[in-house]
Amino acid sequence: MDKMMRKIQQKKLGRVYLVGAGPGDPKLLTVRGQELLQQADLVVYDHLVSQRLLQQCRANARFVYVGKEADKQHTNQRSINALLVRAAKAGKMVVRLKGGDPCLFGRGGEEALALAEAHIQFEIVPGVSSASAVPAYAGIPLTHRGLSSSVAIITGHEDPEKVASNLRWEQLANAADTLVCLMGVATLPKIVTQLRRYGRSHRTPCAVIEWGTYPRQRTVVGTLQTIVARAKTVAIEPPAILLVGDVVKLRAHLNWFETKPLFGKRILVTRSQEKSASLTEQLETRGAEVEELPAIELAPVKPSGLFHDAVKAIPSTDWIFFTSPEGLGWFTRMLKPHRKDLRWLSGCHVGAIGPKTAATIEEAGLHVDFMPKRYSQEGMLAELPKRMLVGKRALIFSAEGSRELLERGLRERGMHVTKVPIYRTVVPKALMKGISTIFQRPFDAVTVTSASCVEHLHHALQASGHGKLFSTLRFASIGPVTSRAVRAHGGRVMVKAATSTIEGLVEALQRRWR
Repeated sequence: MDKMMRKIQQKKLGRVYLVGAGPGDPKLLTVRGQELLQQADLVVYDHLVSQRLLQQCRANARFVYVGKEADKQHTNQRSINALLVRAAKAGKMVVRLKGGDPCLFGRGGEEALALAEAHIQFEIVPGVSSASAVPAYAGIPLTHRGLSSSVAIITGHEDPEKVASNLRWEQLANAADTLVCLMGVATLPKIVTQLRRYGRSHRTPCAVIEWGTYPRQRTVVGTLQTIVARAKTVAIEPPAILLVGDVVKLRAHLNWFETKPLFGKRILVTRSQEKSASLTEQLETRGAEVEELPAIELAPVKPSGLFHDAVKAIPSTDWIFFTSPEGLGWFTRMLKPHRKDLRWLSGCHVGAIGPKTAATIEEAGLHVDFMPKRYSQEGMLAELPKRMLVGKRALIFSAEGSRELLERGLRERGMHVTKVPIYRTVVPKALMKGISTIFQRPFDAVTVTSASCVEHLHHALQASGHGKLFSTLRFASIGPVTSRAVRAHGGRVMVKAATSTIEGLVEALQRRWR
């Protein structure tokens, strides 16, 4: 009977997953860890866990921060254990998200024991440890057939409640070819002293790596004789690890991460949330530290008879022009109430303003008849043969309030033109919320990909009382129209893309810092 009651009780309980978040780079999270984050009711997370990981959670997930930071009050371990047990007993699916690997100096074992004693079901999901990942990102392999056949991992920060240290320095000093000391910045002089005292040569190569796997990573190289002074000179601070051994010499040949073209550059992406991923991905691949603050959001236009009339006019229309990649999607959406689809355009020529717009159209099964070599309304007007325009009818599907240059120019060339707004740009709520905090650390570049992005960012800074900041920002602009919008508000364009594409913008930034 007792066993049956226990089984019934366990069915009502939640489960706790002790998940390793990896060393810092959010892309080093395991697939299993990602799956669990996307399902969690409650996420209890540590100080060095990337905020990008929390963005993968469900919209209604709850978060509790229990990070431990030097010289700051923090939640003690007993309280964390109690929180996990309490949440599981309430039937929650809990992810305990811990930096690195939960069972390597991460107190995962202590938390698992507390759950076991409370009869809470749990699962341990290993993570990529900073002990191996951080040296790898610094270009230092832990082992090498000619240099190192053994590794020892040591904590530089033992439990302060201990009466005596468990570290046997007399044995550790020469026990392994490579020594990795985690959380050892504050005690670096003491660690070096102990290693030298017990026989490790003062000529032994060393490295201290700060913020390992992050774009702000810094590596200081020396020997046991010089490393303390060198780390002090450049003001190395936690989080950092100490690496001791001949493998450090390989960094001169294997330093791959800190040599990326945009490494160490902090860049702001202001594209819409739906479109920011492609730019962020390309910048991060090149080593940049990227923050996202969407300055633009797309919304439907207010209902009017203009689109209805345009749909009726399509069979007698010669040319359809789309001026953005988003245009086709909004056009398709607006066609549905009319019980029509893209086949309705079968008798029309289609013009696209640039390669991304053209690719979107082609992927939908339509053929693009014209795309200018200069990806702009100016390019469209300059390159369209006049003989193709005189007496023809055209519809331009674009954003509400967009420039009228193409419409006016086509009319001057003898076309009958109607411009039809099919979506509008609005200021995202997240922009006003994030504007006051995101600029606390300076950016090396602020990317802007449309005039609307510029307008909204300028408005948000003004409204939040930070209007003067706009003129100090270094803008990376996607093209001439966007650059004019920056300058119109007193801003400075640091770089401008040679071709008005995301790839062109990234290339311009690389050239700037090459």
